[in-house]
Amino acid sequence: MRRITKDFPGVRALDDVTFEVRRGEVHALVGENGAGKSTLMKILSGALPKDSGEILLEGRPVQITSPHRAQELGISMIYQELNLVPYLSVAENIFLGREPRRLGAFVDWGGLHRRSREHLDRLGVALDVRRPIQGLSVAQQQMVEIARALSTQAKIVVMDEPSSTLTEHELARLFELIRSLKQSGVSIVYISHRLDEVFQVADCVTVLRDGRWIGTEPVSSVDRDQVIKMMVGREITQKIPKKAVPPGAEVLRVAGLSGSLVRNVNLSVRAGEVVGLTGLVGAGRTEVARLIFGADPKEAGDIFVDGKPVNIRSPRDAIGHGIGFVTEDRKEQGLVLGMSVRENVTLANLDVLAFYGFIRRHREKQAVANSVRSLDIRTPSMEQFVRNLSGGNQQKVVLAKWLFTQSKVLIFDEPTRGIDVGAKVEIYELMNELAARGAGMIMITSELPEALGMSDRILVMHSGAIVAEMSREEAAQEKIMFHATGGQ
Repeated sequence: MRRITKDFPGVRALDDVTFEVRRGEVHALVGENGAGKSTLMKILSGALPKDSGEILLEGRPVQITSPHRAQELGISMIYQELNLVPYLSVAENIFLGREPRRLGAFVDWGGLHRRSREHLDRLGVALDVRRPIQGLSVAQQQMVEIARALSTQAKIVVMDEPSSTLTEHELARLFELIRSLKQSGVSIVYISHRLDEVFQVADCVTVLRDGRWIGTEPVSSVDRDQVIKMMVGREITQKIPKKAVPPGAEVLRVAGLSGSLVRNVNLSVRAGEVVGLTGLVGAGRTEVARLIFGADPKEAGDIFVDGKPVNIRSPRDAIGHGIGFVTEDRKEQGLVLGMSVRENVTLANLDVLAFYGFIRRHREKQAVANSVRSLDIRTPSMEQFVRNLSGGNQQKVVLAKWLFTQSKVLIFDEPTRGIDVGAKVEIYELMNELAARGAGMIMITSELPEALGMSDRILVMHSGAIVAEMSREEAAQEKIMFHATGGQ
């Protein structure tokens, strides 16, 4: 890709960027949120038109006018924001538009299901290929996305944050697959904010910053701190800056909670405390959060806020009792993509801005301006549609929404998913600040270093139940994985 430029209203997303990949190479593409990584790859995959520049494939100029044309040229992309059809099955999504046929006209359902299982088996994923996508977790959907990309027999596979919802076990399977593809001559473009992965799997790394090319280096010739400095233009010395806060009174207690794959969960959170909730994908972590928040109906159990029993039948009830929920799927559950940054930030707490039923616009703008500034949300204006922001900045808008409610209990489900290394530190500092103010937090995370670094206590889930609890001092990655995999 030579001298690629792309403008959006109010912002130049890519400015004269050049990027090249060799056959059988794993090439990492990194940068802060809004650096232009996903935009560059959307141009390569035909999802966006370039404004200027050229693309050469095996030395020959090509015009990539659509995703279908990209697939014809052997380019496949796994998007950070999942692009699956919720009402179709796993198998139908994997081969959407490329279904095997019998007699030239009829879908070969047996072949469709068999070939889908083969692709999922390569990933070590046990899924019923007839099951609708809408019933799957985000991590399971991510594996279906990966299987779909691999099913096209592509020469170039672009992976945009493929590991953002995966556990250590699933990540190991993904890396095995990447090495296998590399040996067969497939080129991989690997976009990730997890720099440990970059050094584990990539041959070289290209850094973008503010839509510009900063540098390309062999992974063997740079270290993590050098890459971070290229990404952010400054050194970040503290990766997980946890500040211990003496825990106060209990703000949330859950007793005997059951429902939606969860059985008999008991947990408590005290003021100023961060409780980490870990486990493998499908263990029931998100389901616990949704039951507490009233997003799913509970079958049994009691919820106490500030020591008093509360009846939570809906998210509105939860918000009324001071509970906020930063969901893992920001696009489907955390944001209204067709609304502005301003409207999304204040959406969960409009009452404080209302006067006789009318929103006081000056107060709203002042509050949102403070949120944009304090969270460093990269947006041309607060009137920008949220759908036009990068994934990381969308996540910051979700955080801003729940901070605006001033909740006493906050549930963070994968809070740093798709967030760059500089912004991660900002999120951790924000959690420290919330703890100092007396908020209690549940942090669901698939990143064990994050769980170990930010949690005061860690709860481990397996098969819908909490199977272990350990203090910050007791916890270790090996112990967590032992319990998460069903060890006794």
